Amino acid sequence: MAKIATVITDMFEDVEYTDPAKGFNEAGHQVITIEKEKGKTIEGKHGEATVTIDESIDDVSADDFDALFIPGGFSPDQLRADERFVQFAKDFMDAKKPVFAICHGPQLLITAKALEGRDATGFKSIQVDLEYAGANVHDKEVVVCQNQLVTSRQPDDIPAFTEESLKLLS
Repeated sequence: MAKIATVITDMFEDVEYTDPAKGFNEAGHQVITIEKEKGKTIEGKHGEATVTIDESIDDVSADDFDALFIPGGFSPDQLRADERFVQFAKDFMDAKKPVFAICHGPQLLITAKALEGRDATGFKSIQVDLEYAGANVHDKEVVVCQNQLVTSRQPDDIPAFTEESLKLLS
């Protein structure tokens, strides 16, 4: 089963983490949360979910994992200000490992300059940013690109997002 790196910090979109993570776990995959500080407890932007961080970004490498999961909310915008998270995401894209990004999650991939020529989607407010990053933007509930990248727009898209992500892991 796959070991999934999950980059996440405070103000993540609660259900965009909890629902896919539940689906990944139920399918037998291991979801490992990564932030600046191992053991830290972070909170979703709606206060519905708290997460205790499994690993520090300083102690992991893309080589340690089979896939990358980037939940939305304000978390990806905060993480992309830190070059360690940007490089971590870029390493997954460069290695052609599965990457799952929902809502604002693709912001981290924009900063990593990893979307040029890729088919993608994201929350309505970042679709122009995706275009400027060179992505082919589609306003659909889920977009799968080159059997590697799965993107979705918003919480309503979670079932399709999780289903397509699990297909890439099988």
